[in-house]
Amino acid sequence: MTKAQRSEHGWTSARRNAARVFREHFLTILLWPLIALLIGLISWQWTLTSIREQRAAARDDALREAAIVARAYAEHLTRTLEAIDQIALHLKFSWETTGGALKLEGVSRAGLLPKQGFFAAIVDDSGRLITSTTPPADATNVAKEDFFFGHAVALEDALFIGTPRVGVFTRRMVVPFSRRLINRDGEFDGVVLVSVVPEYFTAEYDEKTLGEHGMLAVLDADRELRLARIGSSVQSDGHRPLLDARAIRGAHGTLLLPGATNFSDGRSRFIAWQTTEMYDMVALVGLDEADVLAALAPQERALVFRAILVTILTAVLAAAASFVSWRLAWRKDQLELARRTYRSATERGNDGFYIASVIEDRDGSVVDFEIVDCNERGAELLHRRRDKLIGLRTSQIYGPRASARLHAILLEAMEKHKFEDELNLSDEQAGQAWVHLSVRRSDGQLAITLRDITHSKMHVAQLEKLSNEDPLTGLPNRLWLNNYLPAALARASQAGGELSLLFIDLDGFKRVNDTAGHDAGDELLRHAAHRMKECVRPQDSVARIGGDEFVVTIEGAQREDAANVARRIIQAFAESFRLPAGVHRIGTSIGISTFPDDAQDADTLLKHADIAMYSVKLDGKHAWRFFDRRRADFIAHQHRKEAELREALESDQIVVFYQPRIDARSGRPCGFEALARWAHPTRGILEPSEFIDLAEETGLINRLGDVVAEKVCRQLAFWRENGQEVLPVSINVSARQFMQPDLLQQLGRCLERCGVEPGQIEIEVTESSMMHDAAAVAETLSSIRGLGMTLSLDDFGTGYSSLSQLQDLDFDVLKVDRAFTARLQEPKGEVFFSAIISMAHSLGMRVVAEGVETREQMELLKALGCDELQGFGLSKPVAAERVSAFLM
Repeated sequence: MTKAQRSEHGWTSARRNAARVFREHFLTILLWPLIALLIGLISWQWTLTSIREQRAAARDDALREAAIVARAYAEHLTRTLEAIDQIALHLKFSWETTGGALKLEGVSRAGLLPKQGFFAAIVDDSGRLITSTTPPADATNVAKEDFFFGHAVALEDALFIGTPRVGVFTRRMVVPFSRRLINRDGEFDGVVLVSVVPEYFTAEYDEKTLGEHGMLAVLDADRELRLARIGSSVQSDGHRPLLDARAIRGAHGTLLLPGATNFSDGRSRFIAWQTTEMYDMVALVGLDEADVLAALAPQERALVFRAILVTILTAVLAAAASFVSWRLAWRKDQLELARRTYRSATERGNDGFYIASVIEDRDGSVVDFEIVDCNERGAELLHRRRDKLIGLRTSQIYGPRASARLHAILLEAMEKHKFEDELNLSDEQAGQAWVHLSVRRSDGQLAITLRDITHSKMHVAQLEKLSNEDPLTGLPNRLWLNNYLPAALARASQAGGELSLLFIDLDGFKRVNDTAGHDAGDELLRHAAHRMKECVRPQDSVARIGGDEFVVTIEGAQREDAANVARRIIQAFAESFRLPAGVHRIGTSIGISTFPDDAQDADTLLKHADIAMYSVKLDGKHAWRFFDRRRADFIAHQHRKEAELREALESDQIVVFYQPRIDARSGRPCGFEALARWAHPTRGILEPSEFIDLAEETGLINRLGDVVAEKVCRQLAFWRENGQEVLPVSINVSARQFMQPDLLQQLGRCLERCGVEPGQIEIEVTESSMMHDAAAVAETLSSIRGLGMTLSLDDFGTGYSSLSQLQDLDFDVLKVDRAFTARLQEPKGEVFFSAIISMAHSLGMRVVAEGVETREQMELLKALGCDELQGFGLSKPVAAERVSAFLM
């Protein structure tokens, strides 16, 4: 064969081998593109799902935000209409009581009417203008106007609210409001007209919230559009930005209106509407859908880019992996060919190598195997000389049991061409405890590799023991329990039996650990573990899963057996522990859950036992209890409420409302009380009764107090910076918050951050705060006054205050509880209230009456000399943006 022929033959052989390798490993090579395709599909499915979910969440958020703004706008609209009506009533009253002598020019100069956007006029019973706040454009007669005719024929006086139009006197776009005038004979005597520019009703438009294309609108009871504002454009001249209002039904609601059929600018909006409490008007708020979804565009682009990148990367990696798989298969095949050329076992390392041939009977059945070659290490592992080992059969090397096992393994290797496993031979003649056996078939013979792994197995066993054992008490640990419980539950399920789990927590351990030291705590844990082991049956298990928590597992027993174990443990811990650091007494709280009644899997069984233990803690500790689902649901509900409150504090859902305090003599606001409200994402605005007790129980009251103080200080700074009159605001401090050592530092830092003067803050302390150490209370109050803030004693008469405390603690303000205000008109109520006022004044304190709800209470309190009034009869708590209405 020539050189060229040999080269051509080699190339042809190589191609045949390559094709053969590709066919043999086709599925492995194809696996990577399939995985890449699957990853790509999953990535795109996840991306598209995420985009849909984000858009759905954004739509839901927009509808909720629109509903909140609509409620606020409805309240603002109601107050605005009330204010306009009050102006009309005031002018009507003044005109009728003066016999027509009222001059509106003087009223306007006196500042009794807003100077901008308002026009007031009075016309006589013939429609002729008599007086007005500003000179009219001409002497137009209004006798033919709708509002004049309506009042002329009406039997009763009522506020007439007209549609936006060009005013008959002002010649500019206004919304007319009018009331009927009567003379002393009760007959129609004319009309008082108050005209307001449309911009006044949409001045609350907040572009930060509503955006450039948001909408504020007012509809009447028939859902006819009165006026609207989109962005900076106020529309009231007959142009209809809202084309179809038929979908707006009911007193309130939210929905998405398509722009093509509902809005003149063609932009779809999320709308919310709220009917006002009076006047039967509807406040409408719209958020532009495009503006809402535009905020998601960067995130959606990022998701799509990531999906594209994942697709490209997986495709590249799949191509590379397929090529590498083919190359590896090719190299493996070449190595396999080379291995067949040489002996399967070579003299190297610490492994024993053997070549065994098959021994068959006359029927061709394999009856034994003969060692035809081995290395020195192989002979050493079998405790024989090499020359004595060669020629022996496997049945001659091992005993009957091991020979039968080895024979089955070698037959399997003959059939499958390979075998590899770890074998425990500790009870056999070979002497090794653990070996790694590898068998390969080659040309009718078996290549056997034997490695002694006894040392590594013992090391692994020791590591497993250490990883499953608590080093302090020697008890099994949580890892052991996690491995043990599923198997124990499987055994119980197969046997149709029960398994009980006791979750044990040591009561009072933290106190010992903190006072006597960690060494004493460790010693106590060791003694506690010993007592528990003495209380259980020999077949039961005790494990320490962390800290001062232990678990006892009881297999194959009834619920009463578990209860008996729990009783023995509680009784055992009734005796004190004598430690080098002293004598200490601790107890146990034990929760019990049982398989299969309480749970079907290990995690749930452990969780239910923990819940039962927690229930014992809530009821006073030092007892045991079986898991009760109703009790667990209650605890889970409490945990969910606590989690919601924590989330509310973290995500800024706490808002502050302000209730004015009115000077009894002047009737003017002299301050406000800050009251926390929870803007719940699904339940709306929640009153303090919904969450204050929970905050007290969970310790979140301190964080809540910090949030309220911060918001109040920021609000005061905002009012000051915007030129608004700033009145003092009182902040409630709970008893728990009052005793925090860093209260003063928190208040000081808050004032400094916001640039608020201390005199603008009043601290309200409840009577229950006075129950603590008198010296510490006095020092804290003195430090607060030292910062420059005033002090108020809240809810006086309901707690534990004494006259000596009032004298010693030196408060600035005394707030009398609403219970005394409610009984003010009783025979002894006035006397008692008068005594409180006299006492407070003699101690130099101002008196605030809480819970004022009627005019009779106001007059009586004013007569008694009460300094300030507060209550729903004067004003409910309002949002910060409505505070300015009280200062006009």
